[in-house]
Amino acid sequence: MFLTISTIGTDQRPATDLGFLLHKHPEKAQSFSTAHGLAHVFYPEAGAERCTAALLLEVDPIALVRRGRGTKGRGSGSPDFALSQYVNDRPYAASSLLAVALSAVFKSAMKGDCKARPELAAEPQPLTIELPAVPAKGGADLVRRLFEPLGWQVDAEPLPLDPTFPEWGDSRYVGLRLTGTLRLADALSQLYVLLPVLDDAKHYWVAPDEVDKLLTRGGGWLAAHPERQLIIRRYFSRRWSLARAANERLELARLAEADDREPEELDNAVPEETASPEGESADPAAAEPVEPKPTPLAVHRRAAIIERLRAAGATRVLDLGCGEAALVAELLKDRAFTEIVGVEVSARALAIAARRLRLDRMNERQAARVKLLQGALTYTDARLTGYDAAVLSEVIEHVDEERLPALEYAVFGAARPGTVVVTTPNVEYNVRWESLPAGHVRHGDHRFEWDRAQFRAWAEQTAETYGYAVEFGPVGEEDPEVGPPTQLAAFTRTDTTTTPKGA
Repeated sequence: MFLTISTIGTDQRPATDLGFLLHKHPEKAQSFSTAHGLAHVFYPEAGAERCTAALLLEVDPIALVRRGRGTKGRGSGSPDFALSQYVNDRPYAASSLLAVALSAVFKSAMKGDCKARPELAAEPQPLTIELPAVPAKGGADLVRRLFEPLGWQVDAEPLPLDPTFPEWGDSRYVGLRLTGTLRLADALSQLYVLLPVLDDAKHYWVAPDEVDKLLTRGGGWLAAHPERQLIIRRYFSRRWSLARAANERLELARLAEADDREPEELDNAVPEETASPEGESADPAAAEPVEPKPTPLAVHRRAAIIERLRAAGATRVLDLGCGEAALVAELLKDRAFTEIVGVEVSARALAIAARRLRLDRMNERQAARVKLLQGALTYTDARLTGYDAAVLSEVIEHVDEERLPALEYAVFGAARPGTVVVTTPNVEYNVRWESLPAGHVRHGDHRFEWDRAQFRAWAEQTAETYGYAVEFGPVGEEDPEVGPPTQLAAFTRTDTTTTPKGA
C-alpha cells in the first residue's frame, strides 16, 4: 500500500520544507509499527525545487485476521478459515488501513502542528498526491465528485482487470493523482475521511467515537460538500444512528454560522403577516403597528467592538479569527482605521471573505488598507506584531481549553497590541432561548462556554500575566437575572516590556 506527497519549491521556500510539515527528516528513512504491519516513510527525491515523501504500508494479513477475531465488520474473524482472509487486496490497495496509518504516522501534520515553522503549517502548499491503486466503488466519476469540490484537480485512471486480457474490462481500482494548493493538514484530513468512503468499507468495527473523528477531520469542509450524505453513509458503514448523529451536529453548526447570526437571532425574525380575522377591517390604517425587526446580536457585537477600538484610538487593527470578514467589512467603512488585517486558519473562509469584500474590485487606495492572512492563532506569528489593536470576536470558545495558554501567549505575549478586545458567549443567557435544547452549547464547534464569573477570572488572570488592564462590558440587551447574551473584555497594555510576568 503506497502513497506519495510531493511539493515544489519557490525562491523564498525550498521544497524540502515538506520535512518540517511532516515532522520527518528528508535524509532519514523511518519505520513505524502499526496494528496491521509496518509503515515506512522515506523521500525518493529531496531537492530545493521538488521534494517527495512516500508512505509504504506493509500489511501483515495474518496479524490483521488475528486482531479482527471477535469483532464485527470487514476483516473480522470468521467461523471458518476462508482463504480470502489471507489472500486479498489489502496489502496493495489504499483503504481504511492506509487512512489509519496516515493518522498515526503523520499525526502532528494532520493536526496542523509545526512548532519549528508555524507559519508554514498555516499556508496552502502546492501539493501532488499519488496513489497507484485505490478501490473506488463508483468508479473514476465518484472520485472526481468527492475530491474536485475540495479544490483538487483529479486524474483518476481506471485500472484494467488484467492488462493481458483487455477484453475483461476495468477493475474496481483507479490510479489516483490529486493536484492542488491546500494546507497539508487539510489534504491529509480529506484522505483520512475519503479513502474508506471510496472503498465503501472499513477494516474495524465502527463505534460511536467515529462521529467525533469525522467532525474533527471534516469539520472545515464536510458540511458544504455536495456529496455529504454519501460520505457520511459510507464512512459509518451504514450505521444509521451514527450517520444521523453526525448530520444533526453538522446542521447545528451550519445553523449557528448562517449569516454570522447566533441562534437567538434566528428567533428574533419578524413573523409573517397573518390574514385579518373574518369580519375585521383590512384597512392598513386600522391595523396594529408592526414592531420593528430586532437588531441581530452580531450587529450589536460589531458595534460594541468598534466603539472600544475608537475609544482606544486604534488605527491599525487585527481581526484574529476573522471568519468570512463581517467585522473587517465594517471597519473598512470607517477611514479612521488605516490598516485592517483579517487572520483566519480556514482557507475556505478566507476565499469567501475575499469574495464578500470584493478585493479584486477595490480601488488601489482601499485595497491598501486591508489584508487577509492565513494563520493559526495558537502559534506565534511575526506578521502580527506592531499593531494598535487586536480583536478576538467569538474565537476563544472554539479553542480547546488546554490550548488556550498557547493562544494567550501568541496574542498577549508575542504580538502584544496596545488593545485587545475579546467577546465570547455568556452561557448563563442560554436559558432564555427556547430554540436551544437544555445543556447544548450555541455552536457545535464550541469547546466550552463560560459564565460571567469564569470569563472574568480568565480575563483578569491573563491581564495580570501579560501586563494589561482589563474592563468588562455587556453586548446585547442585559437580562437582570442572567446578564447579557455576549460578554466583552477590553484589555489595555500597561506593561511596555516584551516579556510577560512569570515567563
